[in-house]
Amino acid sequence: MMPPMTGQTQFSFGEAPQRQLDFDGTDALPVATSRGKLPSYIQDHRKRLRDRFMQGGAAAMPDYELLELVLFRAIPRQDVKPLARRLLEAFGDFNTVLSANPARLAEVKGVGEAVICELKIVEAAAHRLARARVMDRPVISSWDAVLDYCHTTMAHRETEQFRILYLDRKNVLVADEEQARGTVDHVPVYPREVVKRALELNASAMILVHNHPSGDPTPSEADIDMTVRVQAAAEALGLTVHDHLIIGRERELSFRSEGYL
Repeated sequence: MMPPMTGQTQFSFGEAPQRQLDFDGTDALPVATSRGKLPSYIQDHRKRLRDRFMQGGAAAMPDYELLELVLFRAIPRQDVKPLARRLLEAFGDFNTVLSANPARLAEVKGVGEAVICELKIVEAAAHRLARARVMDRPVISSWDAVLDYCHTTMAHRETEQFRILYLDRKNVLVADEEQARGTVDHVPVYPREVVKRALELNASAMILVHNHPSGDPTPSEADIDMTVRVQAAAEALGLTVHDHLIIGRERELSFRSEGYL
């Protein structure tokens, strides 16, 4: 028998600046001409990238060129290739640039408010598109879409995040909520709050999801212990924990499939 849930006991999942410029460009002066037009070589470069994107899509472009396309809107009168390369040097790839914390982005020379806003708009659009494919649908028939959504929203984060997917009696996903954020290897979790929210939503089951910023989804002892405690709290109230997914960079780990649940 589990002890009465009085108070909020915290448990944790966990794994075993430069200055900001005043404008959204580089240190170089703007390259626009005195008449406010870009030099022809930059105009031609932007047109070529846009044409190639429209003809071949993102698959036809390396990360730095796709990032340039995003930066065109934020920096209309400068060559953005150097900034795109600096961002990739700082964060590694296109997805991680989009997922980076705004404060970390601001540490990159040439990044200002307009650049951060543009990157976050693209990130939000990607999350919303992925989320639309899973909400209000049976999890069993859309499991691949659920995994895609989890990877889109969590795989490239620099810190740990704990999310809960709440399901109704027909295993239809009725809510997706972030329960906690943490550090690079730790996120606080309150079993009482997890089950309390399930009752508020009239949910019957849940899927726990958190990411490992290291990229390795192997569960730690803390991950396993926390899952057991959340499962015990859920069962005491007639709720089911279907799975606990740990999201890594390239793959995910399912507690159900690995025999932890």
